Amino acid sequence: MMRIAILFTIVFIICITSAFGQKQFKGVVKDNNGIAISSANVNLKDAEGNILSFTRSNEKGEFTIIQSSDSKEVNIEATSIGYEKQMVKIADFLKNNQIVMNESNISLKTVVVKNRPTLTLNGDTLNYKTSDFADKQDRSIGDVIKKMPGITVEENGRIKYNDKPISSLYVDGDNILDDKYAIGTKSIPHGAVDKVQVIEKDQPIKMLRKNNMSDDVALNLVIKDDAKLKVMGDIKVGLGTPNRFDANANAMMFKKKIKFINNLKGNNIGIDPGIDLTSFNLEDYLKRLENDKPSGLLSAGAAGVPTLPQSRTLFNKAGLINFNNLYKINDVLQLKVNLAYLYDVRTQEYNKLSETYLSGQTISYTEQQLNSIKPQKLQSKFNLLANADDYYFNNTLILNYSPSFINSEVITNGNGAQQSLRQSIFDVSNELNYRKKLKSENTFNLYSYINRTTQPERLNISPGLNEDILNNGNPYAGLTQYVKLPSLYTNNYTSFAFVNNAFTQTYKIGFNIQQQELNSELYRIQNNSNTELVAQSMTNNLDWLKTKLYTDATYDYNSGKVKATLNLPISYNFITYKDEEKALDKDLSKFFVNPSLNIKYQIGIENYMTANYSFKNDLGGIDDIYRGTILKNYRSLFSNNAPISERKTQAAGLSFNYKKAIQMVFFNAALGYSNSTRNTISSYTLSNNIQERIVLPLVNDVKSFNSSVSGSKYLFDLRTTVNAGLGYSDSKFDQLQNNELLPFTSQNTTYKTGFESKLTSYINWSYNASFNINKTKSKANDALETKNKQLRHQSSVTATIFKSLFMTVSAEHIFTKQVAQPNLNYVFADLNLRYKLIKLKTDLEFSLTNIANVTKFEANFISVNSFTSGTYYIPGRVAMVKATFNF
Repeated sequence: MMRIAILFTIVFIICITSAFGQKQFKGVVKDNNGIAISSANVNLKDAEGNILSFTRSNEKGEFTIIQSSDSKEVNIEATSIGYEKQMVKIADFLKNNQIVMNESNISLKTVVVKNRPTLTLNGDTLNYKTSDFADKQDRSIGDVIKKMPGITVEENGRIKYNDKPISSLYVDGDNILDDKYAIGTKSIPHGAVDKVQVIEKDQPIKMLRKNNMSDDVALNLVIKDDAKLKVMGDIKVGLGTPNRFDANANAMMFKKKIKFINNLKGNNIGIDPGIDLTSFNLEDYLKRLENDKPSGLLSAGAAGVPTLPQSRTLFNKAGLINFNNLYKINDVLQLKVNLAYLYDVRTQEYNKLSETYLSGQTISYTEQQLNSIKPQKLQSKFNLLANADDYYFNNTLILNYSPSFINSEVITNGNGAQQSLRQSIFDVSNELNYRKKLKSENTFNLYSYINRTTQPERLNISPGLNEDILNNGNPYAGLTQYVKLPSLYTNNYTSFAFVNNAFTQTYKIGFNIQQQELNSELYRIQNNSNTELVAQSMTNNLDWLKTKLYTDATYDYNSGKVKATLNLPISYNFITYKDEEKALDKDLSKFFVNPSLNIKYQIGIENYMTANYSFKNDLGGIDDIYRGTILKNYRSLFSNNAPISERKTQAAGLSFNYKKAIQMVFFNAALGYSNSTRNTISSYTLSNNIQERIVLPLVNDVKSFNSSVSGSKYLFDLRTTVNAGLGYSDSKFDQLQNNELLPFTSQNTTYKTGFESKLTSYINWSYNASFNINKTKSKANDALETKNKQLRHQSSVTATIFKSLFMTVSAEHIFTKQVAQPNLNYVFADLNLRYKLIKLKTDLEFSLTNIANVTKFEANFISVNSFTSGTYYIPGRVAMVKATFNF
């Protein structure tokens, strides 16, 4: 205790000394007419021009900036779009505490080269002029964004800036879509967007911007003034062969008081409208909530998707209604409503060969599947937000209903079966967040989250399979597996932040509770139609209660050049669970300290390094401890015979971010390492017909290392954006199969490169390539080694044939090479012609996809010591004629 007291005394003295060594300057930024300038960048600089501290002015033009160094000669500099840069000496500033800025047409340092794109940099905001990167052939803003250096757009629509996923997509500063922004990038016409802004250190909460510790990156679409005056959109109708249709209607408006992006679409050409409902940051959101629960315990064992774009593999008939509306009640308060309904019907035909390699034996089976999948989603979200300089209120109510039905015909090793799976998930939650800034600049925070989920599931299989295990060796008519897992969860806390110039202390105290019930029964149906429990050991009636009491001390330091955050969360975790029929009645209590440290060092105005370290304890959930066996799918039986899993993870990372925005050079490098120790392991018993899993108490480690390098550059002379990247990962872990413990090493190396080039004023060429090497090896048995190499490259050329006629030719080549397996080689080609009727604001389009009429695609999958060769039946050649009316 004496050592701890001495340590705290030293820290206290350092903090006090630091506080007395700091100076605080308050002022206001105005124009020549005395009108306040909001969001102006205010920098405190020394005599050599080095930035000592920085901040932004609020809506009233007011700002507070801290001098934490001992520099005697300091100046205050203010910059803002539309105004000349203003530098004021401290002595002059102290006379009236204001900075007066003159209007200017040139407010930012730019590189001006005729017929070349330019970027402007304003503090933490990078501005891309849309017209500099757009071509006549482009339609949506998404077509233009992917050409911008430093920005990449993945196939599913996720956007990254310098290899960092964006947190939000704003439209004129408003977040209409949250992180389901794909609908926006695909529907907003690029002609309506003046600039695409990259906002580093994005902090949407106004009262937290003074001591901004955010490292989030967001995109903001600046809408042109004339586009704000009307409703925009388009209506598309398309017909094709064989028996294809595609229809779409978009309507959007971006006025100051009301903004909306509403969409109706339907098609059967393999384009999944449900992609528009993808929440790109959902994983991070769920981690923050800590509401871990199984998303579904049963499955139909349906085939996965091949390594092809979904539009080449999907047989579908789908429709989507998607409404996103934002209403500004006043300058502070807004209401946002997001509603969506998806109906989808998919079919899938699939053949596969699976082999699992063990010492002295190979487990193998063949399988044919014919699947009909009918997922539905009904999503609704209501958000009330008040965002002021001195308080913040955010309440979000979410209701989701997701029923799905899968019907599957399966033939395994020559034995046929019919299975159907019904799942119905209903999820309702409310999240409340309130913050208040006091006169002392300290802040107070209240948070409450509550969630209720029900997810009944039913799996029917006929005729009965594996009679030697499930029916005493006698043939029978079928199986029915029932599962119910209602769940209630709440998380509540209060926190108080003490703000002392560059140093902020935040102390939090709270609790969360998770209550779940797992009920399951496995019934068999005899040939005489009698229904009975397979066994009492295949039922569950489990009650689960998990309580967590926690406190968290967070220390933030922001000097402008150095940002550091130290988290010291302490928690007491208590879990009790019981199943009277299984004589199961246990509890567990654990005390955890999970520290983490993040440091960011600003090397220059644009370049920085980050380092992080964390130690975390995790406890498993109800999926780890149920004793009754559950038939997960037609060939998998799962159960447990172990305590609650406990996992201890240490992780460390280092990254370097470099850019010269004006020269359009972007570079990122990162290293990461983690070591995780768990007290349980999944033991699998495999045969040619079935796999059984049971969780057992056995300590095992998982070690992983990953590294990545990526870069992007715009070549002015060639009018080309080039990008390249390299990624490497190495993992070491154990698997327990057929009572044999096998240590494995898995290595994956990925090379990527590509370019977007404007060859002439009427021809564009794009190319992207990736080369992946995957290698898995068992240290215990040299024979257990697999290696897979795959080259995938895509290219497209778009040309303006006449003034209003555009043609795009694209191709994709996939080459796979494996040891002891034949090479796989596929080429896909597409053609698109589009003619613009300018006076009628209509596009006429003809497209031909999969010109070579490839109807089968074989893909090989390697997973540790298993090999799967799958043959997918995919849509062949499709011809479409479409008309799109723009308004």
